Order: sequence, then structure tokens, then C-alpha cells
Amino acid sequence: MEESVVTRLGNNPGQKIRAAVLRNRGGPLKIESLVLETPREDEVLVRVIASGICHTDIAFVDEWYDGGDPLVLGHEGAGVVERVGKSVLNVCPGDHVILSFASCDRCRECRAGRPAHCRSFYEANFGFGRLDGSNALQASDVRGHFFGQSSFATHLLATERNLVMVSKELPLALLAPLGCGLQTGAGTVLNSLAVPKGASFAVFGSGAVGLAAIMAARISGAHPIIVVDIVPHRLELALELGATHTIDNRGGDLLSRIAGITGSGIDYLVETTGVAEMEEMAVKVLNRHGTAAFVATATGRGALPGGRKAIGVIQGDAVPHRFIPRLLELYRAGVFPFDRLVKFYDFAEINRAMDDARSGKTIKPVLRIGECRGHTD
Repeated sequence: MEESVVTRLGNNPGQKIRAAVLRNRGGPLKIESLVLETPREDEVLVRVIASGICHTDIAFVDEWYDGGDPLVLGHEGAGVVERVGKSVLNVCPGDHVILSFASCDRCRECRAGRPAHCRSFYEANFGFGRLDGSNALQASDVRGHFFGQSSFATHLLATERNLVMVSKELPLALLAPLGCGLQTGAGTVLNSLAVPKGASFAVFGSGAVGLAAIMAARISGAHPIIVVDIVPHRLELALELGATHTIDNRGGDLLSRIAGITGSGIDYLVETTGVAEMEEMAVKVLNRHGTAAFVATATGRGALPGGRKAIGVIQGDAVPHRFIPRLLELYRAGVFPFDRLVKFYDFAEINRAMDDARSGKTIKPVLRIGECRGHTD
């Protein structure tokens, strides 16, 4: 168990932490001892209980990291509030929280209740610093603040804007993935597309985002619900979670196979793979006036012939403070069983967890980082 005492560096107090640090493209991540500043007026110190591993974390390790400053990744954190700045109003020490994406709370989009479209979204989530450019990791070349959190650590700093308070009756470690991947998949169906009852629906890719979309499509009453993938055990799970049909894309001729199920094409589709061939096919299989949502690239293509649409979606157009509690209600009602996607790993197994996610062996790895005192997760 990490100590919670404060250690001082000169006149600037800090929290001793352990964090998984990326120093080389492709990894491995190495757990190191660092010092985190104490919270500023608008910040919250969270002791991390668990963190999901998302495809975006893996993409940073394998593809996006340029070998510059070492980084602490992680953006599906869940933990317990330990300390708050004096201007923080809505959370207190001891509260259980899930962490989601960061936003500025000042721009026109944030003020209009669209934080996923924050005009500073890139800087807040991928800038590896606070919005003022500062870095809370002291006396170190390591940078944090990934998605306003960097949850591959024993402690992190966040703001009220990316914290969602949850009931202490729920297993906190299990809830970590709700902050990004599951929110994105379900939100794309329920918010961005607002899929109506009886509409035909398809998902390309049955990872965590795709399976969350399938569960949401079942909740919305879509029919048929088709999932396309090349991993047999994921296709089997998709049927259990709400898909009515599966297509193993290793068989080819996807267009005619979908037409054979629906009699025409698809009304609403979620493309999660980011593979160019599949993105092109997503548009081809649409019915007239159908809509394809792209979550891996999040780049829309506007209007297409026949009234078809292709839209880019970020974070399922969710307002986390409202949408995550909705997902928890659906989970408690037994219709959003996201726990079936999760496999837990010890923090020290972070590199194995990432390998299992890369291979498709594990759909949603979750790292157990700290103990949740008073609750057995």
C-alpha cells in the first residue's frame, strides 16, 4: 500500500507515487517512483484503485509516441478522493469517483453542454500538461495529465470536470472502463445516433467499444443487430450480449451477406476498427438515409448520395456526469452487463495486459492498482 503522507521538496509539497512510465516506443512500460504536486485550488488528488486499458493507450505506446519526454498514460481511472483544492465544491475526501475525459469548461461548446466538443479538447487530453502548460510531476522529465488524469499511477490529479461521483455500494475497480471505451460505444448508439426501435443496426469490430454499442442497440430496440469481426470467441460473446446475427469477415463478400440478413442494407452503423477498407465498406452497406458513425477516426464525411450520412463521434457525445450514472442504472437493471468484458490484472502486469489486449485475448483489461478500503471489489 502506498503511503499517503506528504513529502516536501523545498517549499513545494508533493505526493510520493508509483506510475507506469513510457520511455521507449513500443514499451515496455516500467513502474517508477515519482512525486506529484499537491492539488491546486481547482484540483482533486485521487488515490487510484483501478484503471482500464483502452486502445488509445496502446496506440500511444505502439504508434504515436515519438520518443520525446517520457509519459504516464491511462485515462479510464477509478479511485477515492484523498484531498481537494479550496475551490472544489462537489466532491470531498472519501468520495468514490470515476474519471473521464477533460474539458476546459470555458469555451462555447462546454458552456452549451457539449464537453466532448470542447475547443481545447486536444490540449486538455493529449497535451500532457495542464491547460496552462504546467506539469504536476515534480523534479522529473516525465509528463502526465493524459486525458486530465494519467491513471496508470497510484495517485493522480484531476478537476471536478472529469470526475463522476459513484455509489460506494458498487465495486469501484469494475467501474473504471466506463470513463472512455464503454461510454464511447454506448453513447454513440444512444446519444450520437439515437437509434430508434426497429432500425437495422451493425457494428464493425467487437472490442470493448463495439460490444458496448451492441448492448446499447439492444436497449434501444434495434433489429436486426449485426456484428462483423474476425475473432470467433468475440462473435460468440456478441450474440450473448444482444447481437442477432454475426458475420465472420474472413469469409469475404460482406455486402451481400449483410443484404441477405436485412433484405437491403443498414440504417445505423458503428465502425470501430479504424481499418480503411472497413471504413469504406461502412458507407457502402448503408440504406438510403442511413448513418455510419466512425469512432476510431472520429472524422465525419458529411452528406453522401441517397441522403446517407457519415459522422465522426468523440466520446459518444456524452456528458459524463449525466451519462455514466445512466449506464450504471442500466448495469444494475441487468441490461448493460459490461462486467462480462472485463479481466483484472495486477498493476505490475501492465505490459502483459496490453499484450493480451493487442492479441484479442482480453477484451477489456483492468489494472488493480490500489485497495478499496471498506469494500471488496
